[in-house]
This record gives sequence, C-alpha cells and structure tokens, in this order.
Amino acid sequence: MTRLVQAAIVGAALASTVPGAARESASASPQVSGPTAQVGPTVLARPNRTSGQTIFRYDTFGDEQLWTDVLRMHEAIQDVDPLTALGVGLKVDVEALPPALIAALQAGQVDLTDPAVTMELLRLNAVVGVMGKVVDQGRLKSIGITCALCHSTVDNSFDTGIGRRLDGWPNRDLNVGAILGLSPALDPALKAEFSTWGPGKYDPRHHAFDGTKIIPLNNPSLPVLIPPAYGLQGVGFETYTGDGPISYWNSYVGVSQMGGEGNFSDPRIGLTITQRPDRVTPRLPALLEYQLSLPAPAPPPGSFDANAAKRGEGVFNGEAGCATCHKPPTYTDVLSGPDPTIPLLHDPTEVGTEQDYAERSATKEYRATPLRGIWQHPPYFHDGSAADLPAVVEHYDQQFGLNLSAQEKADLVAFLKSL
Repeated sequence: MTRLVQAAIVGAALASTVPGAARESASASPQVSGPTAQVGPTVLARPNRTSGQTIFRYDTFGDEQLWTDVLRMHEAIQDVDPLTALGVGLKVDVEALPPALIAALQAGQVDLTDPAVTMELLRLNAVVGVMGKVVDQGRLKSIGITCALCHSTVDNSFDTGIGRRLDGWPNRDLNVGAILGLSPALDPALKAEFSTWGPGKYDPRHHAFDGTKIIPLNNPSLPVLIPPAYGLQGVGFETYTGDGPISYWNSYVGVSQMGGEGNFSDPRIGLTITQRPDRVTPRLPALLEYQLSLPAPAPPPGSFDANAAKRGEGVFNGEAGCATCHKPPTYTDVLSGPDPTIPLLHDPTEVGTEQDYAERSATKEYRATPLRGIWQHPPYFHDGSAADLPAVVEHYDQQFGLNLSAQEKADLVAFLKSL
C-alpha cells in the first residue's frame, strides 16, 4: 500500500467517518432481562430509526467476548488479505472509504494481497458487519460482528464485493464455516463440520455461547440458508419455524450465536443464558423498528414477462392453490389461525420438506415463507434444496399432484419473479 493511500485511510479514520459505530458496543446499558419464549406477533414500537440502523450495522453487543476472547479470531484475521476476505463473502462499504482511497483503488495503487490493507479497512469500519479495534501500527486488538455480517450485502457498484450497503439482503456469499475455520481455538473436527456448510448457510441450532464457553445443542450440524431481513412488516412470526417474533430471534441470535452480552431464555428448547450487563435487550426495540422498515426489493426492470406474470397470478390464486398458504399481501398464512398470537404452521410432511431441522426448534413445524422479494435470494426452502423458482414450482406440483402444464408453470414462475 502506498504512503498516499495509507495516509488517506488513516486520516479518514481519525476524522471518524462512521460516527459512533465502533463505540456503540462498548457503551454501558441498563440491566434488563432478555425476552423469554414470546408467542405473540411483533408489535412495532416507535424508537429512533437512525439508532436502529446504527445497532444493525455497527453494534456488536459486546460479542468480542466470543470472537476475540474465546475464538481468538483477531489473531487469524491479522494475516488475512482483502482478496481472501472477499473470497469468503465479506463485503466492503464503499461509502466508508475516503475519496483518496477510492481513487487509489481505481488506479490500481492498492495491493489487495496485503493484510495491512485489511487492517486499514477495519480501522475505517468499512468491512460490513465486522468491527475491529486496530492499534499500534496496524495490530488488531479485538474483533466482533454485527447483524449486518449475515443480513447485509453490497450492490457491487464499485467492484465485486465492494459497493453501497443493502441492509436486509441475505449475504448468500458469506462462508461462515470457512471463516470459523481460521480460529486457532477450535478443534479440527469442529472445523471440518463447519466447513461443510458452504456459502450462504449457517446452523443456529448446532451450538450456543453462554458468555464463557461454547456449548453443544444438536448434532450433526444441519445448516440453513441465511434468510432475508427485509419485507417483514406485518408478517408476525419471522423465522423458518415460527418460534417467535423478530425480537425473540434477535435476542436468541444476538446472545447465543453472535455471543453478545445479554439474557435469553426459552424453556421450550431448554436454553437459558444470563449475563450482566445486558447489552442486547435494551437495543431490541430500535433494532426491530429498523428491520421492519426495510422494504422488499422491487424486481429489476425487464427481469420478468409482465403478461406471463399476470397469467401466473391467476394460477397462483386458482389452479395451483398457492394463495391458500401464501396469502397476499404478506404471502404467508402464519397469522391466519384462530388466535393471531399463535402462529399457524405446517408439518414437514404436509409440505414435503425434511423434518430434522424443525425437530430442533421450539415448534417442530415450518412457517409458510413470505414471498415478497423472492426473486432476489435463490436457492429456496430453508435448506436450499430448490436451486431456483422453477424447482420450487416443480416441487409443489409433485407434492400436491397439481398436474400443471408447462405453460402454467412458466407463468407461475413469472408471477413469483414479479413480487
């Protein structure tokens, strides 16, 4: 890296180009107990949306206690160059980069095989979902992660993996298993198991972190696709298995998976974690508001045949019967039961999907997936078993004996692409 580029990066860091980002996770929070097994649908409060965005993008909830103290990821990441980081699906926020650095990148003056460049990107808070404290001429002292690691990507407007943030979009390039494989603290067998996940998948039922150590939950590992966090307004129960509303899942993941300092308890799955201070629970209302504000992305212009989509809507509501479970406008029936505080779910055998993952959840069943923005995140189903939308249509055609014609299937795919 040239001195010009290094000076540009360090100067921008000293100017605090992302206000309050790195400092948020270290701030003291009231000691509030975490949510237990909530069963009602999400109720939207009115906290500050900007604060919610800051939490989503930059707050680690103190999870450095896992990623630094236990996994020792700061030791491994110290030697990771930007090309390697991009290769495992990490993203760079181009809007966090100073103009001089952007110019140097465009001119080919930045060595992307130099780990020192990674340190400077971390110093700038430019690596999406990763918060590092860089000291002493580029030494990485600590590392933590945020919600954005898995639930944001970038638009590739500068280059592949480098662009403007797309909050709520699942990072289907992110290879969490490969990243965890860099930890000097994990045993080889566990690393080998994580390595089978592949890009865009994670197993939130495999293990938990209780504030001091990683504890096993279920074996073998059954990874699921990282889901989108957009288009959730009005959905009610926002996880694959409908265990609880979005703040329930934020608490579960923030405490037991990210490793944040907080409280979580759900006797249905036999998990209780208590820590002081609680840095997760006080942030849940603002985080919720921001997530529910994220709209599903509109399909790109020209990405589907409008006439075919119109015909497909008729198939969706008529011959195929899709709207029985995927009810407009949210395209799910999870709130359609007699008691809206109890999710309407489906047995795995009813919808023709595997049941092992559901058995590890609190409900043992699956929610009908909301379909808004479905064009954006192939593959499909919780386990990624349908490579594309035609495969989804074919699955249900066979499962329910619909006997749709080739034209009806194509029209139905066009309609799904239009949502």
